[in-house]
This record gives sequence, C-alpha cells and structure tokens, in this order.
Amino acid sequence: MPPSPTPNLDDWRSAYQRPETIPFPASNPYSAAKAALGRALFFDPALSGDGTHSCATCHQPGLSWGDGLARAVGIGGNRLALRSPTLINVAWTDAGGWDGKFDTIESVAFAAILGHGNMSQTEPRLLERLNAIPGYVEAFQQSFFGLAISRNTVELALATFERTLVSPATPFDRWVAGDEAAISARAKAGFEVFRGRGHCADCHASWNFTEGAFFDIGLADADIGRGRLFPNSVALRHAFKVPTLRDVARRAPYMHDGSFLTLSAVVDFYDGAGIDRPSRSPLIRKLGLSAREKHDLIEFLATLTGDPVPFPVPVLPR
Repeated sequence: MPPSPTPNLDDWRSAYQRPETIPFPASNPYSAAKAALGRALFFDPALSGDGTHSCATCHQPGLSWGDGLARAVGIGGNRLALRSPTLINVAWTDAGGWDGKFDTIESVAFAAILGHGNMSQTEPRLLERLNAIPGYVEAFQQSFFGLAISRNTVELALATFERTLVSPATPFDRWVAGDEAAISARAKAGFEVFRGRGHCADCHASWNFTEGAFFDIGLADADIGRGRLFPNSVALRHAFKVPTLRDVARRAPYMHDGSFLTLSAVVDFYDGAGIDRPSRSPLIRKLGLSAREKHDLIEFLATLTGDPVPFPVPVLPR
C-alpha cells in the first residue's frame, strides 16, 4: 500500500491558526470581577501557611508562568518532586498536572495550597484570613452574587484568572497568517523537520503544540507518572503530559523533571529515543537527524516565543 500523502503546507497552516476566544466552561463562566479576584488571590502570599508563598512564586509572569527551576520549591526551601509547569494556555487543557490527576483547572489550586511542604496552608485558616480582609469580602460578594468565601469560590476565581493566561502572538503565528518574511528560511526548514522526519507534530499538535496526551518518552527517571493512576496500564507507566511548546525558548529547563537545560539537549535526546522499555511510546524512535536538521528545528522552535508582555502585579485587597 502506498504511503498516505503528507498534508501540504496550507493544510498545516490552517491547523495552527490561533483561536479567537478563550473557552470558559458553563460551570464557571467568565466575568471581569471574578478574573480580577482570581488575579489578586494568585499573587497573595496569604494563601500559604507562613505567608511567604503565593501561586505566583512557582508561576511567574516574567518566566512564562513557570519558575525557571528544575524542581518546584515550597515553603522553607522544600524541593518538590516535579518542575512547575507553565500555566500558559491551560484553558485548552483538559487534565491538570504532569500526570493528569486533576480533572479540572478548578481542582488544582488546593492541592498546592494544602500540600505539606508546598504552600502548607489549611482550609479553615485560609478562609479565616480572607474573611478578615474587607476588600476580599466585597470582591467575593461582587463575583459570586453574595455567596460566602469558600473553598469552591476560591477555586472558581483562581481558575477563571488562570484561563486568561494566553500565550502572546509569535513570529510563527504571523507566518501562519501569511507573512512570509516573519520567520527565516532555516526556521521554515525546521518546521518541515518538525512535522516530518522529526515526528515532533505526532505529539505536539494543534495551535497550542499539545493536545494534552500522556506518553512515556524514555526518560531515565524512576517516577512512573500517570502509571500511579492506572497501575494496570503498561503504556501509561512513566507517562507524563505533553507540554505546550508556546514560549518554549524562555522556559528552560525542560521536561517534567527539569533534566535538560537547553533545547539542543532536548533535540539530541529525542534523536536518540531515550530508554527502550515496554512503556515507551511507539511514537518515540531513533531519528538520525543531521546537525543541520537539528539546527533548523531549534530555529523553528524559537519562532514559537513571542515578545514579553508586561504584567503588573495587582494591588491586593485590604
């Protein structure tokens, strides 16, 4: 049987068009008041037990909503098991967490807030703190039509704000829109490697360069990832979520464990296919890329990073 034809460039351009609107669920619709409240909560260290950490400690706007560390650090300098994932474009992600253990964005926040060694807060203490601040009481009333400050309303507000964190437009997006001069000839060649011999688009698909799937890519890591949730699945052992490649040039180190410091190291890893084991995805294979192809691929990846967008820290309610 002859091989299937490779989609032409115009077809791929259509697949990578940025969406015009952010998807907010019917169970937590957008409102400006709720997003502003979530923004304040996100930056407020009152959410941590000792008042030293906020959500923004691990998800900093100047670091593409990550923290630039190989492993996240909780209160008291406690190193956590995994790298802080970027929050860019989480509105388009179904399952939260590197292993997908969270069904919704709403359900993620309190895992960090209550996590021992992470933010080490307690729910009663947090609600007491927020209720003691008149500005928060008013903001919750305006956002939730008189509902009390509760774990649920805190989760709804934080998730609404987090869904507004959309990656900026990039040179790649301008090229997709028809500006042929937006990226270099070498970056265009790198895109061909990305969707062809590099097989990158097998996992990093769509305009967000991920569809949120989980794979074992062969990293030398004892962490079994999603396998903890599905212990009878061979394929999900050592499987972690495919991250977005948006803003990737500013998001080192890479992988769920921060094991690679550069994009060059990441490309070399995929070229060699990592550890061969039963759980490793069949999509991972030795590539045999040339030095020129690797260089072009990295030049293409750089086009997925936009200009920095100023993000002022909000004035907290008092």
